[in-house]
Amino acid sequence: MKHVHAGKVRDLYEDGDTLLLVASDRVSVYDVSLPTPIPEKGALLTQLSNWWFEFFGDIPNHVLSTTDVPAEFAGRAVRVKPLRMVQVECIARGYLVGMGLREYQRDGAVSGVRLPAGLREGDRLPEPIFTPTTKISDTGHDEFLTFADVVGQEGREVAERLRDLTLEIYSRGAAHAAEHGVIVADTKVEFGWNGDVLTLGDEVLTSDSSRFWPAAEWEPGRPQRSFDKQFVRDWATSTGWDREPPGPEIPADIVEATRARYVQAYELVTGRTWAGVPA
Repeated sequence: MKHVHAGKVRDLYEDGDTLLLVASDRVSVYDVSLPTPIPEKGALLTQLSNWWFEFFGDIPNHVLSTTDVPAEFAGRAVRVKPLRMVQVECIARGYLVGMGLREYQRDGAVSGVRLPAGLREGDRLPEPIFTPTTKISDTGHDEFLTFADVVGQEGREVAERLRDLTLEIYSRGAAHAAEHGVIVADTKVEFGWNGDVLTLGDEVLTSDSSRFWPAAEWEPGRPQRSFDKQFVRDWATSTGWDREPPGPEIPADIVEATRARYVQAYELVTGRTWAGVPA
């Protein structure tokens, strides 16, 4: 196998005419990988993502096998089709939080989508919105794109398909999660081309790519308790870190609390008990 890419969280290996996507236990916040791993995080993300890929079985995706992987990567790797990735981060938002909240407070809109006045942090939006961002920017951080920007980059037909698929995945996933006591506030998905077929790649509706909140505790107007890496983001921010590399070491209690949140998200969404990294 040939190691062809090291991402903030995932590593990519070339194996013949297929790829191995391997999720590490690294955690990334503000586009910086922190030096302290979260035990089993890679397996938790992979297994949750695999569950969702099955849930969205009618949408073409990149998965070839979840089991045909080297033994050292068992449970945290997926064999996938090589895709020519679309250079857009496709984000759907159903609630006002994070970058979307900051953009709304400044402009009254997110990615050019005008929203009603007077919304608070954590408010549910009238309907889910498509708020794409750059995949790579000069600053090294995500920056909002408007739908018109995506049309200019990819063409109208592709832009509409990206928007429609993103909103469909969010809406269907959020409806399932809501039945299990979880609010999906927003999520990011990525697409690529398998020949001429637009194909879902990377990961889907995980605790790294989405904001998960306990529905019973939802209260707009304040930060929400989360089942995702927002907990680590909030901790990192509280240290006074300037969001530039290197990131701070994560203390043991924060590591364990973060792992517990990833486990809880997996168990609530899938209805399965987490039994550790599959052999």
